[in-house]
Amino acid sequence: MPPRRRGGSGYRVRPSGTYSASIRLGRGVRLGLRTFDTAQDGARTYDAAAWHLRRSRWDMNFTDVATPKRAQELAPFPRLITDEERRLSLAEMDKEAMALWRQRFPQDIINEEQFFTERRYTEGLLSKSLLVCNLSVFREESYSQISMGKMGASLSSATAKALLLVLAFINLAIQRLLLLRRPKSKIPSGAGGRSSSITNATSAEALPPGPVPWPVVGNLPEMMFNKPAFRWIHQMMEKMGTDIACVRLGGVHVVAVTCPSIAREVLRKQDANFASRPLTFASSAFSGGYKNAVLSPYGDQWKKMRRVLTSEIVCPSRHRWLHDRRADEANNLTRYVYALATGSASASGVDVRHVARHYCGNVIRSLVFGRRYFGEPQPDGGPGPMEVEHMDAVFTSMGLLFAFCVSDYLPWLRGLDLDGQEEMVKEANATVNRLHDTVIDERWRQWKSGERRELDDFLDVLITLKDAEGKPLLAIEEVKAQSQDITFAAVDNPSNAVEWALAEMANAPEVMAKAVEEMDRVVGRERLVQESDIPHLNYAKACIREAFRLHPVAPFNVPHVALANTTVAGYRVPKGSHIILSRTGLGRNPTIWDEPLCFKPERHINMADGGNVVLTENELRFISFSTGRRGCIASSLGTTMCVMLFGRLLQGFTWSKPPGLSVIDLSESEHDLFMAKPLVLHAKPRLPMHLYFAIDI
Repeated sequence: MPPRRRGGSGYRVRPSGTYSASIRLGRGVRLGLRTFDTAQDGARTYDAAAWHLRRSRWDMNFTDVATPKRAQELAPFPRLITDEERRLSLAEMDKEAMALWRQRFPQDIINEEQFFTERRYTEGLLSKSLLVCNLSVFREESYSQISMGKMGASLSSATAKALLLVLAFINLAIQRLLLLRRPKSKIPSGAGGRSSSITNATSAEALPPGPVPWPVVGNLPEMMFNKPAFRWIHQMMEKMGTDIACVRLGGVHVVAVTCPSIAREVLRKQDANFASRPLTFASSAFSGGYKNAVLSPYGDQWKKMRRVLTSEIVCPSRHRWLHDRRADEANNLTRYVYALATGSASASGVDVRHVARHYCGNVIRSLVFGRRYFGEPQPDGGPGPMEVEHMDAVFTSMGLLFAFCVSDYLPWLRGLDLDGQEEMVKEANATVNRLHDTVIDERWRQWKSGERRELDDFLDVLITLKDAEGKPLLAIEEVKAQSQDITFAAVDNPSNAVEWALAEMANAPEVMAKAVEEMDRVVGRERLVQESDIPHLNYAKACIREAFRLHPVAPFNVPHVALANTTVAGYRVPKGSHIILSRTGLGRNPTIWDEPLCFKPERHINMADGGNVVLTENELRFISFSTGRRGCIASSLGTTMCVMLFGRLLQGFTWSKPPGLSVIDLSESEHDLFMAKPLVLHAKPRLPMHLYFAIDI
């Protein structure tokens, strides 16, 4: 039975010769059902939608179809619109709208170009989300799982439907708003004007340039369709040719910066105004309800916990006090890698990521909890199951911190867990808390009962702190939160930098040779490198600095929140805005660095300063340890861990590519900045045997 020709709503032929279908929803709102190759496909799609909306049978094109299920079975998938068809469709809509606008608002001709440019952009985004929503109407069962990009999480069928319903509601609201929206005649053309999909404002009263936000949700639809979010932001800024951009997510302005001079304006000139942190689901969970220093917003609790850190934990006297603990872990690292390099599995190579991460985990567990192992010690000095579980949970947690979770910007969606992050936060946090709390609860009991009287590690220091009246300064919840805070801050940066540095150097033997030559010249082969050698290992430090620059551990630093309205780089930044400094944007900025994508440690050695190299970067040309009120206050510990890890690996072993591999793949992971595959290299001991066997673990 052929389809009946419909008026008003139904299907119609397009300028490209294809057919589009649509259906009226009432009150002047029409829902587009996309484009099809034949009139019959358009009619079938219309009928399926009409059945879904419980329209009269007489309103259908095919009256012989008896059930909505059969109508859905007969409805085809929408065809993909070509670029040419999209151009013709937009041109037709713009022509009709322009004629109507000129007729009804002759005084507003000055704003026509601005208005229709914005409309074309929003219509393009609307097409994307309508495609998802309409596919769900006709093939709902195929959407039981939705990939959410960064974590690759799968949503349940119920959650997927909830997400699609939210998107459908938003789309309908936006269509209605677009019908009612009118440009403002009082704004002169060019003042905050917009080109295509990008605002291009330059006045001090305008926000930084960025994509035009949608009502209510801002740019969250674009973010969700362009996972991972950090790559979308960087690509957008590169396309715009700007060093500062503003993306509105929900009701929050997120301002990204890739220019060192603007970064210095934020963290030096206006440091006091950007001294707070965002309130997010993950940061609240990992900080025990904002009881630590790094994640807490600006206020008395942050001041209290930061004072504890600076005066009692990372001060020079504590650093010297725990020197032997760090030295023990460096010795254990050397012995463990020797066991891997000479053991039965040595032919498969050494997993550098595994070694580096667990060295960092061992150091921080030894400093905080006074132990290398939560479980049974391993004979080769490597991690046991509980230590592997600990590091996996810690790195998962850090990957979820400030990961552009949808409910952080639309709090009324919290609990739906639309992108799967909330459940992952709960699981990772539960694992870390279970391992930490066992030790902390027992230690707390020992001090309160009088069984323990001597300070041995950071945990003892936190528990025994007193206020001015001689009462305990910290509650047990604050001790737990700060212990987790220290753990998170210490493990990712050193391990990531050393893995990337060795990967780059394996592909550049001349760089590897220079670093080894310096090690032999400064330390020799008759003893192991020690912390006292760090000031003299300038080329090794230059290699680590170059890894920090080229391969940062995260795309952005921890966000800073504006405490008051301000101006940055001539743009308006409202109170509550999140400022994120791009680690990759700063470190790979071609206006700052020659050949920014090349690994060249020599660029960090300034002979005018005597060739002395430090890992900190106060000019913010890249970020190693952040600066300012919310900057890293443990750069001395970070430097020590980085150089000792790198130094022991370089001095103790000759590293080469595995047999049959001509080059190390330096690809980044799709969803973060770690290497796509863990670095595996062949390691051959290069020191006298007695140095390895004399190490007591």
